[in-house]
Amino acid sequence: MKREQKCVDDRRNQILDIINNNAEIKVNELAKMLNVSLITIRRDLQYLDDKKLLVRTHGGAVMAETEAIEEDELSLYRRLIAQFAATLVEDEDTLFINTSRNALQMLKYVKSSNVTAITNNGKVMNHDYEASLNVILTGGELRYPKYAMVGDYAIRSLQTVFAKKAFVGCSGITPDAGMMTEIANEVSINEIMVNHTTTEVYVLADHTKIGKRSGFTSCALDKIDYLITDEKAPEEVLNIIRNKGVKVYQVHKEEF
Repeated sequence: MKREQKCVDDRRNQILDIINNNAEIKVNELAKMLNVSLITIRRDLQYLDDKKLLVRTHGGAVMAETEAIEEDELSLYRRLIAQFAATLVEDEDTLFINTSRNALQMLKYVKSSNVTAITNNGKVMNHDYEASLNVILTGGELRYPKYAMVGDYAIRSLQTVFAKKAFVGCSGITPDAGMMTEIANEVSINEIMVNHTTTEVYVLADHTKIGKRSGFTSCALDKIDYLITDEKAPEEVLNIIRNKGVKVYQVHKEEF
């Protein structure tokens, strides 16, 4: 396992060296140079893009500007939220993950054994996670740029599935409207995931989402067990959410 990870790390370092010397490079060129598949290169580029070490372009990648390499505060809080959420996953858990980037990010921090994640987030195919994590895609109509799987096929595939826990992100959450999304065709998917969760529903939302009203309500607060946010979230809004029965976790910079 360690040797395998070293090979992956070495290859990614080679990719950074190549792009640094070429300004821009195409996926197929990298695949030929490193003698690996296009899927492997795309996964590597997504990982390096997530780390802000390069910027993915259509069909390739370019080197990130030095300023972009430094993690900004919002990205830091989102990473801390994802890391904390991952500690709530236990051995043998089955999880729902929606199209939230933050919810998807938590999967790479999950260390528990024999965990199954059911998701309509097509980006999971380019993300790294432990070999012991099983991923099931709902299928459905693929919508860009979020790579969200939606529509009747995705809905039907979830109607007979139940998960122990749900980790879902949102574009906003308010005490009166609940968890919200900007994308209308994601509402039904989110509703099924929440309603088909047998134990806890966790909402992952950084401080910019707290108290923010968005386009469409995915679920009311009484369907949510826990809200995971950060130390900059407005306390007055959090207090109202707490009073409605939702437990609130706030991550702090010094915790991780």
